[in-house]
Amino acid sequence: MIPIANPDIGGDEQDAVAAVLDSGYIASGDVVTEFEEEFAAFCNADHGVATANGTAALHAACEVLDIAGGAVITTPFSFVATGNSIRLAGGNPVFADIDPETYNLDPDAVESILREREDVAAIMPVHLYGLPADMTRFAELADEYDVALIEDAAQAHGATVEGTPVGSLGDLACFSFYPTKNMTTGEGGMVTTNDPELEAGIRQFINHGRDGSAQYAHTTVGHNLRLTNIAAALGRVQLDRLPEFTETRKENARRLTEGLSDTTVETPRVPEDRTHVYHQYTIRADDREGLRSTLEKDEVGSKIYYPTCIHELDAYEGYSADVPNAKRATEEALSIPVHPNVSTTDIDRIVDAVANAEVTHV
Repeated sequence: MIPIANPDIGGDEQDAVAAVLDSGYIASGDVVTEFEEEFAAFCNADHGVATANGTAALHAACEVLDIAGGAVITTPFSFVATGNSIRLAGGNPVFADIDPETYNLDPDAVESILREREDVAAIMPVHLYGLPADMTRFAELADEYDVALIEDAAQAHGATVEGTPVGSLGDLACFSFYPTKNMTTGEGGMVTTNDPELEAGIRQFINHGRDGSAQYAHTTVGHNLRLTNIAAALGRVQLDRLPEFTETRKENARRLTEGLSDTTVETPRVPEDRTHVYHQYTIRADDREGLRSTLEKDEVGSKIYYPTCIHELDAYEGYSADVPNAKRATEEALSIPVHPNVSTTDIDRIVDAVANAEVTHV
């Protein structure tokens, strides 16, 4: 079976983790600080704050922006953490439709909501599948309507908009280092920002509300959402390898697109002003279940990201949204292997399996 994800952990990662274990300093410490500085620099951001996971990063970002009681416009076509982080911070997620070509939040749909509502505190686009949202337009909207801009960059490490890396395009940006992501710390996350006050607020929130003046100076209510030195050691090595991982993903995506050009599936589209880092290679198929069945028989992994819009989940009873493009995506989108451990032989197998599905299910 060609798996949909396959984390690449090598000897250098093992040595880095072993060094931390040998040191005895396994909780949050100097290794975390080094990782924060290196990742922020990678994103062209002034500050980075490491967190226990990507959801913690999103939650902390919402807390420090004080969105409680306000609305945050975001996409319904994402992992539930996008909506949950807003609700955990006391905000109200408002779901706008997506661009059917990029799967990302549609700026026109967002602007329509901004025109109608006066309670919007922030916009939270998601850089879905590794393709940045239209941050140029979202930055303009955030300025025009005086709202905060949060990048959910959990899937887009190293992607760019007009040559600028994601992570430095909003007030705050949030990354995940879950094992399936483009780089991993096992579990972990990061918030990047150019605003020192926001950085201080994030640090305080993830460290029990301590203001840094003394060990027990808890001046606000916070959580323990810190990253460990163990995870950061793994992350530092993975960050060094990330450019190589990214180039391999891009090359695999190019080969897939070329190989699938004679099929009826719709392959990813990338606007000229953006680079895609292919956390997932996502296609559209009219007969998605037929395609999945054939892929499984041919031992090609696949996964549906995402089968249900966030506002239609049981936890979101009472929420509603008019999002036909997102709804269609939940019925047609299918991700197939693109990770760095996919070989050229694997790509040939994947392409053949898709073509075979079209013959089988005509």
